[in-house]
Amino acid sequence: MSDVVGTHVRTNRERWNEISDDYQRFNAPRIRGQAFTGDVAWGLWGLPESELNIFGDVAGLDVLEMGCGGSQWSTALARRGASPVGLDLSERQLQHSLRLQRETGLTFPLVQASAEEVPFADGSFHIVFADHGAFSFADPRRAIPEAARILRVGGLLAFSHISPLYEITVEAGSDRAGRKLARDYFDLRMFADADGLVSANLPYGEWIRLFRSCGLAVEDLLETRPKDDPTLSGRQRSDNEWARRWPSECIWRLRKTTT
Repeated sequence: MSDVVGTHVRTNRERWNEISDDYQRFNAPRIRGQAFTGDVAWGLWGLPESELNIFGDVAGLDVLEMGCGGSQWSTALARRGASPVGLDLSERQLQHSLRLQRETGLTFPLVQASAEEVPFADGSFHIVFADHGAFSFADPRRAIPEAARILRVGGLLAFSHISPLYEITVEAGSDRAGRKLARDYFDLRMFADADGLVSANLPYGEWIRLFRSCGLAVEDLLETRPKDDPTLSGRQRSDNEWARRWPSECIWRLRKTTT
């Protein structure tokens, strides 16, 4: 990684190396199984790709996962016939990816790099995607142009992300949404999270103008909503109830229309 990237990149790399083991252990019940079945699910609420149909048929397609973590998604797509590449900022996350490759016997390239400066030629991929991956932590004004650059014309960029509405209800020092506006909407850019990571977001209009400037057309914006689950309790129940009233995350589906 060059010095072109900012201090937030170094902060996030160090922090992800610190929390990687705990993250993989905590999320294993939710995401590990898809690497063995190929049945992938999107976002905070585990909405099946088979229902959302973000990708369609991936067989034979070159796919880049931006912020692959333990590569559960990429492994699942390899099972479905894709040719994936996993990219992550954190070497510890990539170590988890290598371990999963040994367990499944499915191997594909893994690259350590920032989403703001990816080491691939123009037009390398049919699909670039992230499920709460790199686009949640990279400066979108650098990462989106890079994603567009390495996509082929007609290629798909898809990523899940915390919604701007959610962000502006989170008070400083907290990691939970409230029911009052707590942050300036028009100042959304890069900001420190309660867990020590630096996150990124933009107002909706800025996202759209950024996409258009990179030759990306918006095909869909899904504002996900969890199913009511009466078995949840405590914080999980509270988060579920909030997200059933207001969108806590969104999934952008974009098509590259020009070079």
